[in-house]
Amino acid sequence: MRCPFCGSENTSVKDSRSAEDDTAVRRRRVCESCGARFTTFERVQLREVTVVKRDGKRVPFDRERLARSITIALRKRPVDREQIDQMVSGILRKLESAGEPEVASNDVGELAMEALRMVDPVGYVRFASVYKDFRDPSDFAQFIEKAALEDEEDLGEI
Repeated sequence: MRCPFCGSENTSVKDSRSAEDDTAVRRRRVCESCGARFTTFERVQLREVTVVKRDGKRVPFDRERLARSITIALRKRPVDREQIDQMVSGILRKLESAGEPEVASNDVGELAMEALRMVDPVGYVRFASVYKDFRDPSDFAQFIEKAALEDEEDLGEI
């Protein structure tokens, strides 16, 4: 592993432990050249997932970009980083296990909204406001009303 500070390839692992609900390994490393310490994560990757944007452009799935979007939606909410990492890992597992090498960006957004809906209703609405491009307050009201109706239907099925 190359040191992010000095670029040396002479690093060693000082500590390893499972992370993200046992779907990743967190490793604390130290650079033998400069003495800097840093953390790496090791995850299983079933297959490469390519995201097809609305404009048709194809980009590799970026786990950090999705985590950043979810983190912004959950800013100042009682959700810790571990829960966000678990959400992102769950979304990625669903995409990888679907078996399709390409996935529409809409599908990623819908999976993120589904995960947020289960974790934090305010984060769910915040994410939806950007994802669905709300233009005025009535868009929020319509979305919240629709979500409340869906919640009632879900409770009725239990």
